[in-house]
Formats: sequence, structure tokens, C-alpha cells
Amino acid sequence: MKVCIFRGPGCEADIIERAVAVIHSRHGEAFELQRDAPIEPAAAQLKDTTLVLTLGGDGTFLAGARLAAPRGIPILGVNLGRLGFLTEVEAAHIEDGLARFFDGKYRTEERTILKVTLSRGGKTLARSIGLNEVVIDHSGEARMVRVEIDVGGQAVGIIDADGVIVATATGSTAYALASGGPILEPTLRDLLLVPMSPFALTVRPIVFSPGLDITLTVVRGPAEMRIDGARRARGVETGDIVRCGAHPRRLKVVRFSPPESFYQRLAEKLGWGRPLVPKQT
Repeated sequence: MKVCIFRGPGCEADIIERAVAVIHSRHGEAFELQRDAPIEPAAAQLKDTTLVLTLGGDGTFLAGARLAAPRGIPILGVNLGRLGFLTEVEAAHIEDGLARFFDGKYRTEERTILKVTLSRGGKTLARSIGLNEVVIDHSGEARMVRVEIDVGGQAVGIIDADGVIVATATGSTAYALASGGPILEPTLRDLLLVPMSPFALTVRPIVFSPGLDITLTVVRGPAEMRIDGARRARGVETGDIVRCGAHPRRLKVVRFSPPESFYQRLAEKLGWGRPLVPKQT
């Protein structure tokens, strides 16, 4: 087996050594990639890779997912960060996690990946993918943006807001949730549209059926586009069109816990369902 060790910033050498030791003990091959490495050279090394092992927080997992998903490579996240909502294994249990993978004692959970196209005047400016969401946000002198929304060829409406989020079910617990969107079970194929501070109080989030593309036309800008919380935003001008849909390949996430553990994770990581005032004993 060939394992890609995808390490994030702050990943110390000792945990890499621990991972490599397990991989070599199972007669596997290991190679390292840095989170901020150029995409093209990194992609070339992923040929015949069996597993992408991310070492970091949720940001590192998201970056690793963008490499793994289009190539059909399973991904296993090891949490070195604070929250680790997307990851499966804590750093202290990395040896056990890798051993279970090599022994085949895991299940694969599939997640929808978002594909995004930005075009201007009929020309494609950029193509990107993301696991969580794409955000169209106001920028510069614009106090808000006006966006025309079309879904599956059907006009939905025009909204004025600070911005618009299109998220996957996985991304429903990220920025979309912070902006007032609903929580979706992460294996669902639906896409979610969440207006950010809309001018009209009647404008609310919408969940769209699988297979429908969401087209956002910026009627009044300027705006910025970010995918999965990228540090650098891409400028979006008035008249630009952003098309969002599901990538033909889904991300394969290595899981050791049962499917219903997602709801336990909501309570443990996000505090969902926990009383604000602890019970008196």
C-alpha cells in the first residue's frame, strides 16, 4: 500500500515518524506532502496512492480532501488541532487508526464535493472544488451584493445580502451553520443555499435536491469568492456568473465509528442538545 502523509502547519516530526513506522511495519510505502505545496506536483505523486492521511486540523483535512476526492483516494484525518470535527482519529491513537485501516476494519463514508466555475462574458475564469462551501461576499465599497439565483434552469429570485453561501451537507456544520443554516446529515447529496444577513427578513436558507446546479449571477458588486475558507479570495465583478454543482466523484472518508456517531459528534464538538445550565445533583 502507498500512503500519502499530508501534513499541515505545526505538524511535528515525531507524529510523522510514528505514522511512517506503522506503514513500514505493514510493508507499505509512505511519502509526505505539505498542505501548502503546489497542486500540480502534489497531484502527480498521488498516482497509485491507497490512502491520504491528513495530520492537522479541519483546514488540513479540507485541503487533503480536494486532492483525494477527484482521484477516488480514501482519506483518514488525524486531529492535531483544537476542534477536529471532520477528522476521525486523535493524535494519541494514530497507530491504532492506521492498524485498523491496514486490517480492513473500517467503513467508507461518501461525501459530496462541490465543483465551482466562475465565468465572465462567456469565458471561464476559474474552476475549483471544495468539500464545505463556496462563499460570495461583498467587498470593496459594496455594502451588500445583489445576486440573481437560478437552480436547475429555474429562476428562484434576486436577493440583496452581505453575501451568499452554497454548501454541501458536510459544509452545513461550518460557515453555513454560523450564518443561520440548518444541519444536514453529512452523507446527503443535497446542496444548501444560505443568504448572509439578507436585507429582507423573509429570505431564508433553502435545501435543493441532488443533481441540481445552482447559478449565482452578481447583479451588483463588487464581491469576493472563497472556497472552503481559503485565505486568498478571488475577485468577482458585476455580471460575473458562479455555477455550483456536485462533482461527479464523491469523497471517500475512512470511518471507524458507526454512522449514528455523527449525532454524538454534534454534541461533543458543537455542544448541540446540551443544556445551557447543567443539571443539579
